[in-house]
Amino acid sequence: MDQTVSTSTPADFRTINSGKADFDVIYDDRDPRAYFRVLGGLDYVVPGLAAPVFQQLVAARAAQQQKPVTILDLGCSYGITSALLRFPLSFDQLRGRYMHPRIQELSSDKMLELDRAYFSSWPGEAGVRVIGLDPSTNAVKYATEVGILDAGIDEELENHRPSAAAREALADVDIVISTGCVGYITERTFDAILGCNKNGRTPWIASFVLRMFPYDAIDSALTRHGLTTEKFDGATFVQRRFHNVDEYEQTLQTLEAQGIDPEGLETTGLLHAELFVSRPEALIEEKPLNRLVSIVSGQRVRFGRRFHRINGDEPRQLLLN
Repeated sequence: MDQTVSTSTPADFRTINSGKADFDVIYDDRDPRAYFRVLGGLDYVVPGLAAPVFQQLVAARAAQQQKPVTILDLGCSYGITSALLRFPLSFDQLRGRYMHPRIQELSSDKMLELDRAYFSSWPGEAGVRVIGLDPSTNAVKYATEVGILDAGIDEELENHRPSAAAREALADVDIVISTGCVGYITERTFDAILGCNKNGRTPWIASFVLRMFPYDAIDSALTRHGLTTEKFDGATFVQRRFHNVDEYEQTLQTLEAQGIDPEGLETTGLLHAELFVSRPEALIEEKPLNRLVSIVSGQRVRFGRRFHRINGDEPRQLLLN
């Protein structure tokens, strides 16, 4: 069997997040242009790395059922990961579109009009239905209005019970995907989502999680719902470059305090995530995760200038590839 999750000391996610750059403001716009200016400017690559993994999991789940696969994009924001999963697009294509000078001149209403036409012009993934969940109302509304999401839920489930409408939408979810929201959400959100299931077939969970955030509490919650969690063995996945030297230094300190060696990964100026997938034990015995999916880790992507600490010196910005 692939490597399973190890037990770790519970951490205060709020404390860990205090060392990360805060990008909340970019999710408050009516369209994703600021999202691509900010995160695209930091070589945010994890949606593009995650989408092929999610596609393989969707194919595996589709082989087990006669109905379309319903995906819940947890922390969906503007639906970027779902767009890459559903359409033959890359993150760089979308980034180039939204950062074009002529696009910057448009109103949000005009942007929405063009985006409806843009996404409807691409052949979508057949046999897939996507629901987005995110407390950012404007981002969820955008993704739904332009046709990336089939339905959107702008609710926060950490501290609130899902509404009746949310419970109905979540009842038939087959796979839950996320690329960066663990750390902002905990096992409480997963409990709320899985508590809505009514078809007797618990959704699979696939999460890309930054290495600084322990996953053991979520693993325990998923176990109570009949799922076993595997961590993809032998690879990590680049999320983005660090925003500034403070984020770089504090991330290294957080990792080292947890006994996690950042050398060769975060020390080179890139945030790294791990992939956790939770399925019923019988399916894992039949085909473990490392045989179920193949991956691209992002290690060979050409990044911009990154912070790098050499021989214990102060971190410097270097062009490393």
